[in-house]
Amino acid sequence: DETYRVYGYEPGQIEVSNEVFYNAAHPDDRTRIGQALIEAIEQRKIYDIEHRIILPDGSERIIHCQAELVFDNRTGKPVKLLGTVQDITERKRAIDALRESENKFRMLVENTSEGLLQVDNDDRTQFINNRLCEMVGYSADELINKVWTQILLDDEGRDIIGEANGRRRKGISDRYETKLRKKSGELFWVIIGGAPIADAEGKIIGSMGVFSDITEKKRAEEQLLHDAFHDGLTGLANRALFMDHLRMTIERGKSRHSNSYAILFLDLDRFKVINDSLGHAEGDNLLKSIARQLESSMRTFDLVGRLGGDEFVILLSEMLDEGDAVQVAERIQNSLKNPFDLSGSEVFVTVSIGIALSTAGHKRAEDMLRDADIAMYRAKARGRAQYQIFDRSMHEHASKQLSLEIEMRRALERQEFLIYYQPIINLENESLVGFEALVRWKHPERGMIPPFVFIPAAEENGLILPLGNWILQESCRQLRRWQDDNPAASRLMVSVNLSCRQFLQLDLTEKIDATLRATGLDPRCLKLEITESHIMENSEMAVLIMNHLHALGVEISLDDFGTGYSSLSYLHSLPVDYLKVDRSFINRMTDSKENSEIVSTIIKLAHNLKMKVIAEGIETSEQLAQLKNLDCEYGQGYFFLKPLEAAEAEKFIKQNAENFSFIVNQTDAGFKWNM
Repeated sequence: DETYRVYGYEPGQIEVSNEVFYNAAHPDDRTRIGQALIEAIEQRKIYDIEHRIILPDGSERIIHCQAELVFDNRTGKPVKLLGTVQDITERKRAIDALRESENKFRMLVENTSEGLLQVDNDDRTQFINNRLCEMVGYSADELINKVWTQILLDDEGRDIIGEANGRRRKGISDRYETKLRKKSGELFWVIIGGAPIADAEGKIIGSMGVFSDITEKKRAEEQLLHDAFHDGLTGLANRALFMDHLRMTIERGKSRHSNSYAILFLDLDRFKVINDSLGHAEGDNLLKSIARQLESSMRTFDLVGRLGGDEFVILLSEMLDEGDAVQVAERIQNSLKNPFDLSGSEVFVTVSIGIALSTAGHKRAEDMLRDADIAMYRAKARGRAQYQIFDRSMHEHASKQLSLEIEMRRALERQEFLIYYQPIINLENESLVGFEALVRWKHPERGMIPPFVFIPAAEENGLILPLGNWILQESCRQLRRWQDDNPAASRLMVSVNLSCRQFLQLDLTEKIDATLRATGLDPRCLKLEITESHIMENSEMAVLIMNHLHALGVEISLDDFGTGYSSLSYLHSLPVDYLKVDRSFINRMTDSKENSEIVSTIIKLAHNLKMKVIAEGIETSEQLAQLKNLDCEYGQGYFFLKPLEAAEAEKFIKQNAENFSFIVNQTDAGFKWNM
């Protein structure tokens, strides 16, 4: 009955015969069937074959025939077959499907961009794919049945894997970072996702690891961390790193048997003249050359730093006596006697140096740096190009600060301060979204005084509060007036920098709310920029203040990210809307892939934290193109427009108010605007 069913008939429906079997066989398989039968007869062996048959309804099945030939004892000829016929169609299809699935899995494993490694509980390699072999430079034969941890890891990596293996034996999957050693000896970073492998009884018999090469990512992170403690232009220690080293040196100096130490505070003489005559780019090249010159003049354990602008500091430790500091100052001044070549122009540089010695008994790093600064100003006051050692009789610096304070108070009364407005551009559609308010001091005798001259002094003497309040009020009033005059400008915003003192005022929120009410400006049109240093003064209070500002509807922008502090540890907890990429990163992003990766990492970090990104200091079309590719939302810089006086900004808005898509023509030199 089963044979009838296999061939698609009801029991007894036909008479079973060799002819029925032969006719049912698939035409393409009949030759093979005949050959198998002849072979069974000639070799007196079991007839065993799988082949296709066609049923009466036209459908196709696969059968397995296994039979023994019965021979006539007299003639020796075969007379019949005794055996079984099985329908193996479903089994064959399942095997084919499994084989296809295995082939697909094998192709996936061999062509994946990730490395795969299967090991037993003794860390012996059971399987490794081509990608991981490419990553480490070994062939599969060199690693199969070998303890991979002995070949590809150093001691630190083996410790990490040992801990991970302990967790996997408990059935726990995890991810961890470590370094692998290539066959060439080169080390590179990977992140490994490890998962335990269990047998049918649930016993852990090994593990499978997925290896991803994160070398570029680690380099970008290390570079970002490096930049947090180093000056972006020169690569020297920045203020944060220098002050940390100075604090440690002061602590060590409290020991009876410690050596003397000193600070040298250096300021380039008439650097502004060089900047103004040759341009900021050449000024930056000069600062970098001087940085290298200073480093080459120091011992390996001395620390050279740049505080900003043209100010450098040197920490001399392990001095035998105070005369060592004087010798270093003289050596620096002698090394700068030769001219620097700046694009064909010979530039002679002199430096004023202030020296603060450990014998003064400073207990705070800030005090020692301040005294070195005072001594430097004494050197400048005495004609520049010299050094001075700080002593308690120095009052010139205090007098100068007092004089500057008086002049600034008069400047506020006489309205000598001006606000310039630098356009902020939406990089996606190249349209104006607002302005950054930048303060300038137009001195009646000294001309235009840059902010880095008077802002630090204003911070120190407290005038930053009335000055900052005026900047805020004037910026809001001006933008509101432009909006009233030009309805199309109703969505423009103004970004105002808050000083550290201003930001940490207890009544800051009330003052900003009063300003918005008095000027009638929509809070959503005001952006407040704060720097990392503001937050580090008192991070808990900073977060509280930012939350209050958000409650008003005002948005917050974090300025100069990555230039002064290690921001990654606290950035995720800050209520910040915008992250501003410092111009030092933008200036270098087209120099190398690594520099571009730094900017990419910052932008991705900001986006992951739901922040929008503003790039400052855009100066070339190449920088703009890269920023667009990195999905940076906004930008500003001389490539678009320099900061504009209020009248120029108003004219700019009026002449481009039709559609606020202001770009007429883009050239390599920048943008052409309707002005």
